[in-house]
Amino acid sequence: MKKGKVSEFILHHYKHFNAASLVDAAVAYENQINSGNKMMVTLAGAMSTAELGMSLAEMIRQDKVHIISCTGANLEEDVFNLVAHNHYKRIPNYRDLSPQDEKDLLDQHFNRVTDTCIPETEAMRAIEQHLYKAWKSADNNGERFFPHQFFYKILLSGALNDNYQIDPKDSWLLAAAKKNIPIIVPGWEDSTCGNFFASYCIQNDLQATTMKSGIEYMMMLSKWYQENTTNCGVGFFQIGGGIAGDFPICVVPMLHQDLEMENIPMWSYFCQISDSTTSYGSYSGAVPNEKITWGKLLPETPKFTIESDATIVAPLIFAYILNW
Repeated sequence: MKKGKVSEFILHHYKHFNAASLVDAAVAYENQINSGNKMMVTLAGAMSTAELGMSLAEMIRQDKVHIISCTGANLEEDVFNLVAHNHYKRIPNYRDLSPQDEKDLLDQHFNRVTDTCIPETEAMRAIEQHLYKAWKSADNNGERFFPHQFFYKILLSGALNDNYQIDPKDSWLLAAAKKNIPIIVPGWEDSTCGNFFASYCIQNDLQATTMKSGIEYMMMLSKWYQENTTNCGVGFFQIGGGIAGDFPICVVPMLHQDLEMENIPMWSYFCQISDSTTSYGSYSGAVPNEKITWGKLLPETPKFTIESDATIVAPLIFAYILNW
């Protein structure tokens, strides 16, 4: 298929250093998909608030992404943006804010993520109402679901449709819900909605067991990985670092070393976009070869590191794969 103008620009201008790594990673990602392999994308940082959905949602719709691992913040913030975008406040001069400026934002019920402030009332509290109904219904019926499944329920129910403030095609979570692709959310408790849920449990309004746990996410992932590597490989495209990437990549050594299973393929591709520094002992900043010693990658696995800003790099890679 002929490449679009963005792709042609990348191929013509991005010849060296991190730019060249971007092209190499994009070409290898495309090769993975064209050869029948599947791809996991992991989301750390504030990718949803950065509106990565404008490119990631189309990747999901076109079957270029088959499973996602994300932080609890990325899970919820895509929906916050979906229903409250018009109420967000952008602060380009965020580097100049004084402590009192920050306190003034808090008093106005704005929570700042770099240059973007999320409105508590229109985003967080509005979604809390819908989630609580879904949580309470499951609790009353003795049902248990994963965090992402509750979001899928409220999105697919249509309950939020009249509140959309962006084009719904730009919501990656809505695209994922419609495709029903699996999402892994390790450490979901470290999120605003996780705090909401905990508060209801503390008040004995909900049972903690109504929400399925991180251990159960790993169990789900282990089953999915075995089923999806029977006839093909699964690649690993990591945006940022942290638990969103660290948790799911460990499924392979767990199957090999702890469950002593044979014939479990390693990840078939690895790319990470990160600015973490490996010399501090950071796992997020570890070069891909270190993962060979942990039984996650093979010496011949296509491996790429792009030391840059994911909000710039990821949309360009996705644009290339989508032939934009």
